[in-house]
Amino acid sequence: MAYTPIEDYGIIGDCRAAALVSKAGSIDWLCLPHFDSPSVFAAILDDKKGGRFAVSPLSEVITHKQLYWPETNVLITRFHCSEGVVETVDFMPVRMDDADEDHQLIRKVSVLSGTLTLRVTCDPAFNYGRDSHETVITPKGACFQASKQSMGLATDVPLTQRDKAVVADFTLEEGKSAVFVLQSIEHGQACSLPFSEQKADELFNVTVKYWRKWLSRCNYKGRWREMVHRSALVLKLLTSEPSGAIIAAPTCSLPEMIGGERNWDYRYVWIRDAAFTVYALIRIGFQDEAANFMKWIHDRCLEAGSGGSLQQMYGIKGESELTEETLDHLAGYRSSKPVRIGNGAYSQLQLDIYGELMDSVYLYNKYCNPISYDLWTKLRTMTDWVCDNWRRKDHGIWEMRAEPRHHVYSKLMCWVAVDRALRLAQKRSFPAPIDKWRLCRDEIYEEILEKGWSEKRRAFVQAYEDDALDAADLIMSLVFFMSPTDPRMVATIDAISNSPKKGGLTSHGHVYRYNISECSDGLEGKEGTFNICSFWLVEALTRAGRTDHARLDEARLLFEKMLGYGNHLGLFAEQIGHSGEAL
Repeated sequence: MAYTPIEDYGIIGDCRAAALVSKAGSIDWLCLPHFDSPSVFAAILDDKKGGRFAVSPLSEVITHKQLYWPETNVLITRFHCSEGVVETVDFMPVRMDDADEDHQLIRKVSVLSGTLTLRVTCDPAFNYGRDSHETVITPKGACFQASKQSMGLATDVPLTQRDKAVVADFTLEEGKSAVFVLQSIEHGQACSLPFSEQKADELFNVTVKYWRKWLSRCNYKGRWREMVHRSALVLKLLTSEPSGAIIAAPTCSLPEMIGGERNWDYRYVWIRDAAFTVYALIRIGFQDEAANFMKWIHDRCLEAGSGGSLQQMYGIKGESELTEETLDHLAGYRSSKPVRIGNGAYSQLQLDIYGELMDSVYLYNKYCNPISYDLWTKLRTMTDWVCDNWRRKDHGIWEMRAEPRHHVYSKLMCWVAVDRALRLAQKRSFPAPIDKWRLCRDEIYEEILEKGWSEKRRAFVQAYEDDALDAADLIMSLVFFMSPTDPRMVATIDAISNSPKKGGLTSHGHVYRYNISECSDGLEGKEGTFNICSFWLVEALTRAGRTDHARLDEARLLFEKMLGYGNHLGLFAEQIGHSGEAL
């Protein structure tokens, strides 16, 4: 099988793990029992050795369709064939208890019209294809037992073993269905896996009810309700229950450029990304997720380093060491090597995380629930650390693998951290060194205006003593550092909005993080435009448009254009390539 375009995948999950399901009906990515666990299926990273779980008709497929059951993360993949129509309903029931090992992935295949012959292939490759396993066929399915993990596939369809995989060709007529249930089992457990179609239907109803009940708390009623709902459902899907940890993405080592080396593992909790997520969820009415994340953050603060410092990223359970390694035995997505797991950026200094964190805490305290005094004492120590360390060079928001620099965005977020700490202290009358913090906040502000602004570029730049632009500076008006209509802010928006040929970062509405030719990030090759940066430009223009309707019109046009770059399910990749492909 050829590699599936990244944009041709949908995602399902149970708020502990997630699977990618292609339009062709193949599950090409699944890690269990957690998002950051070793993979069970990883065909997206190696078509031959990664492993997959595929169900599709053997007849010629005229068209594929894929959609979500309304207001849920239940995925439907439909095949329109000359002999009829067949669809697969894929979902993972959500458990809210602590049963980490108890996962089920349910696939119900139904023929809607005609009579079709289908093929199912379940070919696990445990631990990124590094661990061999034994396959045992049973009257009700099959068991796959590796040294550290075991899975069972329950079905009434008779299976045949092929090497370490199981396969079956089966025929269904109109109105008939077949169910396949992949589930975690204890190592050495007897391979007795009865599972009825009635039970699958019951779990389907429970799962649909869960997602709809959760989504009903959304308070957004505007024009783009469907897109906002889909975004909220994705963010919830990436929230690990019951810990409250929020991962950056469910995948690892998908390339920023096909064939390139910019392939990273994102299955961890970035303080920055999680804080942005909390902010988004609070804005549309989801307070429980914010409360759970605050508990997770409180635990990290208890483990804080010298002087109250935090890492910029952790494992889902708070692991502090995320050693990066390459998997040389895997070919990589469309030969994009190396395939990496773990992430060496965990040991970098990234000063901006304190600003994003304190901003989310401030908003949580304002709109959700007042924070505790115990958490405040940890945040106070952390703010003191920021005051003592904001002058240091760091690797910045983009985790550059070059020498540390004085990144303007990092200084900006240090200002945000101290500013929000001051606001919290004053709003709650918390004890704090107010004078020290106020002096520090003002020093940061004036230094950014002095050293972070380039008269040559007429814009805020990426780093001191540098004229390269950085899309992260669009955040300035969003965090109330600069007025959205301040001449310097407007000039920065205009500079970034120019095309790369004219010195800017925007190509037909798509925004690059920075111009690789102007600054060395320590890596080879190029990358695509960054979707989050494009949406930052939308928001910066929107805020500037409160007094300039032409900018508001521009913001709306750009926003609606960006919506067109979501995939058929409304999902976005991190980047968009030169040909409009998801990266």
